[in-house]
Amino acid sequence: MAENFFCDGVEMAPQRSLFNALGMTHEEMKRPLVGIVSSYNEIVPGHMNIDKIVEAVKLGVAMGGGAPVVFPAIAVCDGIAMGHKGMKYSLVTRDLIADSTECMALAHHFDALVMVPNCDKNVPGLLMAAARVNVPTIFVSGGPMLAGHVNGGKTSLSSMFEAVGAYSAGKISLEDVEEYENKACPTCGSCSGMYTANSMNCLTEVLGMGLRGNGTIPAVYSERIKLAKKAGMAVMELYRKNIRPLDIMTEKAFHNALTADMALGCSTNSMLHLPAIAREAGVELNVDIANEISARTPNLCHLAPAGHTYIEELNEAGGVYAVMNELNKKKLLNTDVLTVTGRTMAENIEGCVNMNTEVIRPIDNPYSTTGGIAVLKGNLAPDSCVVKRSAVVPEMMVHEGPARVFDCEEDAIAAIKGGKIVAGDVVVIRYEGPKGGPGMREMLNPTSAIAGMGLGSSVALITDGRFSGASRGASIGHVCPEAAVGGPIALVKEGDLIKINIPENKLELAVSDEELAARRAEWKPREPKVTTGYLARYAKMVSDSCKGAVLEK
Repeated sequence: MAENFFCDGVEMAPQRSLFNALGMTHEEMKRPLVGIVSSYNEIVPGHMNIDKIVEAVKLGVAMGGGAPVVFPAIAVCDGIAMGHKGMKYSLVTRDLIADSTECMALAHHFDALVMVPNCDKNVPGLLMAAARVNVPTIFVSGGPMLAGHVNGGKTSLSSMFEAVGAYSAGKISLEDVEEYENKACPTCGSCSGMYTANSMNCLTEVLGMGLRGNGTIPAVYSERIKLAKKAGMAVMELYRKNIRPLDIMTEKAFHNALTADMALGCSTNSMLHLPAIAREAGVELNVDIANEISARTPNLCHLAPAGHTYIEELNEAGGVYAVMNELNKKKLLNTDVLTVTGRTMAENIEGCVNMNTEVIRPIDNPYSTTGGIAVLKGNLAPDSCVVKRSAVVPEMMVHEGPARVFDCEEDAIAAIKGGKIVAGDVVVIRYEGPKGGPGMREMLNPTSAIAGMGLGSSVALITDGRFSGASRGASIGHVCPEAAVGGPIALVKEGDLIKINIPENKLELAVSDEELAARRAEWKPREPKVTTGYLARYAKMVSDSCKGAVLEK
């Protein structure tokens, strides 16, 4: 095995002196230097166990012949940040994580990396960094939370948010809310449904950047520790074979990820993150291709919030590999792609049996013949918008209703909880996009309030912001162009008729072109909501949501 960069000659003696200051032995210094990116912190439930994962990774790296060195990455809990100004600081951390990890990795000339992420922006941020740095890299997440148990059934964070809405509607008591509060989130780990964190950790497996079980083995299982040790050993094999992220994250791999996304029913946030990761890998991934892939990809899973099964059950059913094996029965995947196992996807998934045909539907008996996500267009969203089709009730797949217009999330929530939104309405929340928010807040609070008040099958919500993976119903986000740059959503008036047709991928405002032109002539840009700090810089640099809300170079 080759010695690391810092062992080469007298010129590196100053650097070796600093390794001595770290307590490194000569034997360690001669080994490949492996950076372990730890996302451990004590404020995010999905990250509170990562210290144990990191220790297991270190052992695996050492067993494989490397010298493990830990450095940190930040992570925000979207659930804790939800419903207040803190949510403005969630999406923006993705690029901050990528930037800071790139800086640390390249400044210290690591020979290989093990990324240990878990929650929403942490996973795509580290995947972006992996593509940029492009040294042998493997991912092992902190793992999903076990489902909670309330009133004899399993539950999760989305039910907790919806319980607040149900209480506001007088449907449940304060004692019922407290029951959810105490039991919805029973363990460490990323929230137990197919929300954004688990979506991205599952898609990491599909991209080929994580070992089998990365997305599904529960955080509290001993198997998670074993997986971390295996990841540490595997990265040393990647180093010896010189297999790098850009060898793995190819155009074919991203098409696989989109296909699995449709089958799994992942969070709509994947439509922001996959293009952003692809961009760093030198792959153009236009969200428009999502409908093409969806048209040929059946939806095989209805995990929470779309259904009543959870990640722990997906794991027991065979996990992501079993889903990929089902898809491969109809040749929907590019199985010749390379993965971090050093083998192809075809070799990895061979013999991976679907153990529960209710959790993972067979390819010939899907929940629907089309995928879980749809990209809509029309005069209200000329560039695009996104909906999690698998979480929309049948009666809302086609809907017309009057616009109820709000210029911020808080005003919409007040109207919903105040009983001012009625069946048939289309709630429009604007000026919450990447630039307008700034930060493109998630709208879990208003979607949960709608569901909790019993309006989930009769009220739609449209926004230039985005949604939590925990949102369900006719929740249409990422409207592009956003209101802040003069997109048509800025021109909607109270009472305008909005037409939604998800099967036909259409979103239309029933207003003439002449009337829209007149409104546009009167529209004026708004003063920025934030003028100082990181958010102000972000607002100036961020691209449209349909381009992944990446920072423009």
